[in-house]
Amino acid sequence: MQPKPRISTHDITDKPRILIVEDEDAIAETLAYALRTDGFTPVHVRLLADARRELSGAGAAPALVILDVGLPDGTGFDLCREIRATPGRSDLPIILLTARSEEVDRVVGLELGADDYVVKPFSPREVSLRVRTVLRRVSSAVPPPPAPARFVVDAPGQRVLFAGEVLNLTRREYLLLRTLLERPGRICSRDMLLDAAWGTDAESGDRTVDTHIKTLRAKLKALRIDLDPITTHRGLGYSITD
Repeated sequence: MQPKPRISTHDITDKPRILIVEDEDAIAETLAYALRTDGFTPVHVRLLADARRELSGAGAAPALVILDVGLPDGTGFDLCREIRATPGRSDLPIILLTARSEEVDRVVGLELGADDYVVKPFSPREVSLRVRTVLRRVSSAVPPPPAPARFVVDAPGQRVLFAGEVLNLTRREYLLLRTLLERPGRICSRDMLLDAAWGTDAESGDRTVDTHIKTLRAKLKALRIDLDPITTHRGLGYSITD
């Protein structure tokens, strides 16, 4: 007798994938139906070994795991512990399923890092609602990533990174940009910039600074066309916003 195919809809890529690890097909099928009705993509496996292959595979990672505690090849507690100890996967939301109602089992599951715990028999729609609640809670708890620094000055290497890329600068352009970055938001006069970048070698005046600032702006725009951090102050000089 051939095994039943897994409950999966891999062709739907814009819906959160929910991995169901449950050895009882009848339970898994009703749960998958409720999840699919609520806009999720259920994927069903029956063994811990199959779940491990799903989690380590090259395909799209699941958004949440519904994990039965009692499985033929081990306990769901073991997989829960493994997930929480795996870098890059440790924050994967987990809902445990169990036929046991002892408080100690619920406590163990939550202490291992499970996000929720459901005792059989349960309503599949209730579990689907819990899935949505856990995903919403986890999503709102994740802080936004810090905004990357637009400029990074590597003084020993005499170079500047902008938007994560190394700027291809001449020596004069590097000195001009470094001088501006040392005084963010402050106006640097053309004389100050001329002295910082050319010193006693300066053979011309304002035009030299203006020309190099124009070239510098073009190089910044080439990396981030939406940003123009250098501001011209007519009759005064230039400033930069980092």
